[in-house]
Amino acid sequence: MSREPVNQQSFHKQPFDINAVMAALREAVRPFPKAAMFELAEQGYRSPFEQLIACILSIRTYDEVSLPVSIRLFEQARTPEEIVRLTLEEIEALIQESTFADAKAKQIWDIADRLLKEFEGELPCDYDTMTSFKGVGAKCANLALGIACGVPSISVDVHVHRITNRWGYVQTRTPEKTLVALQEKLPQHNWIEINELLVPFGKHICTGKRPKCSICPVLEMCQQVGV
Repeated sequence: MSREPVNQQSFHKQPFDINAVMAALREAVRPFPKAAMFELAEQGYRSPFEQLIACILSIRTYDEVSLPVSIRLFEQARTPEEIVRLTLEEIEALIQESTFADAKAKQIWDIADRLLKEFEGELPCDYDTMTSFKGVGAKCANLALGIACGVPSISVDVHVHRITNRWGYVQTRTPEKTLVALQEKLPQHNWIEINELLVPFGKHICTGKRPKCSICPVLEMCQQVGV
């Protein structure tokens, strides 16, 4: 598979400095749209419930789709109380562009209903509680905990998994193992931000196919594993 030209000096790699990498990434992604969950928080949709529901809507759906879909839903219903007043058909109509809209509509309604019955309508900032809901995994729980609750959490999606392994920073085969490896190695003050930065970086520079290594700001430290 062809790749963009790579500066020959990149083969003489500098030691990997995660602080320098994070600083370079902050500048590199500045021109690009924010990851959907962080953009929603910036627009005021930052409660644990809103963040969890928005993450569910983002599953197997591009941010460019899930972001406006989440806003459309929240304009009609932002709390568990408001969600359960909607029918499944109404929820599905609001989120129809999201993949598996029918299944997600039921999942969202069920979460809201259980929160009302068991938690007085408030989603606790608790990992075990969040992942106890059907269809909620580590990625969404950790995003909601990090963004809405400020709890140090690493959300590993396809971009975080691919890029940290491409750097050679971790050596893992699955997102689940990447999460464990990053929890052991990544400084805790970077835990929430790693997803915020690597989603736009992975979409626009360190892409899955044909990564733009020639314009990568961390090329001299990246091992380019698999490239």
